[in-house]
Amino acid sequence: MEIEDTNSRRESDLMSLVFEAERELQDLVDAKYQNLDSKGGPSEEDARPGRRPGKRQERSDMKAKLERSRQSARECRARKKLRYQYLEELISSREKAIFELRKELERYRQMVHDMDDGRTPDGLQQLIDEGNQLAP
Repeated sequence: MEIEDTNSRRESDLMSLVFEAERELQDLVDAKYQNLDSKGGPSEEDARPGRRPGKRQERSDMKAKLERSRQSARECRARKKLRYQYLEELISSREKAIFELRKELERYRQMVHDMDDGRTPDGLQQLIDEGNQLAP
């Protein structure tokens, strides 16, 4: 449960950073296109003579598209990293639980072996007391 809470916090922190970066990128794009006229090209004061205004727009669109693609790839890698960290922690906790259960199973096997040989196992009385406490 604690691992899930930690992962949830990490994921929410990462997502807030992603949203903040997206807002900053949108602000940059808005500032860049603020001087555009209603036709989508640069305004007359920004346009240079002898140049086609549409080319500049296409390049900036490509740059924005590339930046969005890069940002998306960064976010994807961050999510993938979080997912793998979560899975590694989950595997680690499950392996630890399996190890403890195997240890307990071996202890019970040893007790059964001792009882078969006619001996009283060392932890048998403690095990009986624990069982009595659990019963109503």
